[in-house]
Amino acid sequence: MNSATTATNSESLSYENCRLCPRSCGVNRRLRKGYCQSPAQAVAARAALHFWEEPCISGLHGSGTVFFSGCTLRCCFCQNYRISSEGFGKAVTAGRLAEIFLELQAQGAHNINLVTATQYLPTVLQALQDARPRLTIPVVYNCGGYETIDAVNALAPYVDIWLPDLKYYSGELSARYSGAPDYFQIAAPAIRQMIRTAGRPRFSSFEENGRSVRLMERGVIIRHMVLPGQKEDSIRLLSWMKDSLPAGSFLISLLSQYTPFYHSSDYPEINRRITTYEYEKVVDAALSLGLTEGFMQKKSSAREEYTPSFALQGI
Repeated sequence: MNSATTATNSESLSYENCRLCPRSCGVNRRLRKGYCQSPAQAVAARAALHFWEEPCISGLHGSGTVFFSGCTLRCCFCQNYRISSEGFGKAVTAGRLAEIFLELQAQGAHNINLVTATQYLPTVLQALQDARPRLTIPVVYNCGGYETIDAVNALAPYVDIWLPDLKYYSGELSARYSGAPDYFQIAAPAIRQMIRTAGRPRFSSFEENGRSVRLMERGVIIRHMVLPGQKEDSIRLLSWMKDSLPAGSFLISLLSQYTPFYHSSDYPEINRRITTYEYEKVVDAALSLGLTEGFMQKKSSAREEYTPSFALQGI
C-alpha cells in the first residue's frame, strides 16, 4: 500500500472524524459541516492560469491555480471571502480534480497551485495520486500556514513547493483577526516541517522569445502580509525566521497588498491600506536581519482588481 493511501485512510486524515486542520473538531463531515463549513467532498471555484504569484511561480505562462472553497481560518480581511467564507464553488470528485490538474498542465502551466485545500485533504491526496503518472510539473501547496504536522507529512510525497503564509506572531492579533489564538504555535512547527521535506530552494532557467525566466522547482516561500498598524508584529516574525530557520532554507515574500475587505470595517484600526512608511520599515528590518533572498511587492498591488474573479472557470 502506498504512503498516500495510508495517509488518506488514517484517522487524522479522514472526513468521518475530521482532524484535517488544527481545529480538530472531530465532526463526521458526511453528516454535517465542521468549523471550516465544508462538506465531505472537494469544492472549488476557479481553475485557471494565474499570473499574480511570485515571479518564480507565475513565470511567463502562469501558475495552474485551483482555488478551493471554505477555509480553516476566519480572517476578517480575506480578499477571497466569497469562496473562503460564503462557500461559493462547485463540488468536484477526486477523478475530476485529477483531470483539472492535467488540463492546466496542457494549457502550459508552470506548476499546479493548490490554494487553501487543507479541508479537502482526502480528496486532494487521491487526485494527486491519480494524476501523478502523467503530471510532470511541480505541485505548489498555497496555504495560510495553519497546518498540522500530519497534513504536511501526508502531502510531502506530492508537494514540491510550499507557499505558506506566516501571518502573526502575536496570539492576541491572530485571535482577533483570524479566530486562531494558537496560530503561531501551530504555523511555526508546520513551516519548519515544510522546510525539512522540501529542502533548500531549487530553480531552473529557460529562455523564451528573448526573455529569461527563473522558475522554482522545489523549496519554501514564506509569505507575510504587513497589516496596518502592526509593523512591530511583522518585525518580530522576521526576527523569529532569522533565529529559528536555517539560513538559505527558504525565500521570504513581503506583501504590501493589504486592502480592506469583508469585515475589516468592524476593526477600525485595520480598515485602511498600509502606508509606504509601514511597509518600508518592515522591508528595512528584513534587510538588516540578512533576509535578502525573496520578494518585495509594489504598493500598487493593494488594489481590488488583483483579486481573481470566481465564476467556476475550469471547474
